[in-house]
Amino acid sequence: MANESEIEEKKTSMQLMQEEYLKSLDGIEDGQLVTGTVVQVNNEYVFVDVGYKSEGKIPREEFKELPAIGDSVSVVIVTKEGKHGQIVVSKKRADVKERTDELRSAAEGRTPIEGTFIKVIKGGFEVDLGGEYKGFCPLSKADVVRVEEPETLIGITDYFVIDKFHAGAKLKSVVSRREYLEKKIKENKEKFFSTVKIGDVVEGVVKSFTSFGAFIDLGGFDGLLHINDMSWGHVTRPKDFVKKGQVVQLRLINIDPESQKINLSLKHMNEDPWSTFEQRYHVDDVIVAPVTKLTSFGVFIEIEPGVEGLAHISELSWVKRVNNPKEVLKIGDVVNAKVLGYDLDKKRVSLGLKQLMENPWDTIAERYPVGMTLNKPVVKITNSGAFINLEEGIDGFLHIDDISWTKKLKNMAGFCKEGDSIDVVVTRVEPDNRRIRLSVKKLEDNPWQVLKKDYPKYSKITGTVSNVTEFGVFVKVIGDIEGLISKYNLVGPDEEFNDEVLQKYNVGDTITAMVIECNPITQKLSLSIKEMIKRSQQSEIAKYIHGNDDEEDTFTFADLMASKDDN
Repeated sequence: MANESEIEEKKTSMQLMQEEYLKSLDGIEDGQLVTGTVVQVNNEYVFVDVGYKSEGKIPREEFKELPAIGDSVSVVIVTKEGKHGQIVVSKKRADVKERTDELRSAAEGRTPIEGTFIKVIKGGFEVDLGGEYKGFCPLSKADVVRVEEPETLIGITDYFVIDKFHAGAKLKSVVSRREYLEKKIKENKEKFFSTVKIGDVVEGVVKSFTSFGAFIDLGGFDGLLHINDMSWGHVTRPKDFVKKGQVVQLRLINIDPESQKINLSLKHMNEDPWSTFEQRYHVDDVIVAPVTKLTSFGVFIEIEPGVEGLAHISELSWVKRVNNPKEVLKIGDVVNAKVLGYDLDKKRVSLGLKQLMENPWDTIAERYPVGMTLNKPVVKITNSGAFINLEEGIDGFLHIDDISWTKKLKNMAGFCKEGDSIDVVVTRVEPDNRRIRLSVKKLEDNPWQVLKKDYPKYSKITGTVSNVTEFGVFVKVIGDIEGLISKYNLVGPDEEFNDEVLQKYNVGDTITAMVIECNPITQKLSLSIKEMIKRSQQSEIAKYIHGNDDEEDTFTFADLMASKDDN
């Protein structure tokens, strides 16, 4: 009986407890959002005490981050009468309910909310707003700039302003990231202009390039890094100093709130090396440095970071014909150069490479003295002569008038062509002007001088008729020298000239005449038959007179002529 009594008491106690538990649930309703405390976590569930003498269990997968015992968790009462009479709660539904309230409130106040681009759809993007909510972001409202490649935004989490909120069907909420960005950019810009000053160091991201520099994103608005502010030295390509997407620290060198212009500098992050240039370098110093740029007029050499010098094309070699620096140097070559001069105001340094080499022109007169005979190749033909290569980089010039003493050439092609090796003699050396004159005709004696010496004035000379013209006869004599017997000198002193006289002479005839004038300088040879006859007659008279000195002086010129007629 005692046992039955005990059993009955237990039943009564359990009934009372159940009644008391059910009575405690009278204050809650299905779908109600409550806050509970995590009391236990196992491999499947998270147990939460919701404060009504009951614990709800939530599958672990409903949590993005697993809570710890003692953490507070918001849940929704699904039902207060589960299969075993326990309360059933949902963390997932609580999240949705909380997010619904957040989104509705954000839409009313146009407060930015967090979302993630998850898919490209027609006309824009599908955006995950959290709590199973999805929104639609038009392509035009996805960014402050035109979106050329929509796929690049997928996965990006940022803030959006809700233009239209709908708690029901998917994608009925319309959101705008652009409005949030524009507001943020405006705030950033206002803060920037109100807080920074010239000389401050600011941080930005390299956004894009132009021919004159690079634009730096300072938080949705741009500053300009001009090409001249990238380095203290010479800059040709902005991309050599900064890369797109690179985070850089730059110094603010100019700011204008009215025009909203911002100028930044990379070179001002370091001291201007030009300000201390004279402390480190002097004229005639020799530097060892790399070639950084090649141009048609010379090469730029980096003396140190930020300081470049120019070696003009004329300073690369004493003798080599450098038409383009690329023929002798390439970018990256390390060279020895001498400081020739500098201008700190213009930030220019003149360098020379040839000054560290021996100048062959200094000893040119020793190697090629006047009178030296050479056999060298023709390297270039011009209208007035030819250049003859003597050694690498040094040419002598043979003028067309220095080829022959007697012949007048119309062009050099009649004498030589490029590649021919010819004999020449050095006639003049000018080291200061870097000139050497050569001659072919001076390999032999001047035939004009020989002629003048061997055939003085009034000497008889024999030659060959080379041409007959209306004004006289040309006669070629020794040394291929051509003389002229004018038509009035073709007849004797007592004869009259007529056209029949010229007809007596033919090219190739041998003829003897007397030298009237021989001028080697003007190369003029005048001959005369008239003078030869005249002088011959005078000689005959002189002989006759001198042969009759003892006789009476009654003999006349007429007697002489009569005597000649008798003979």
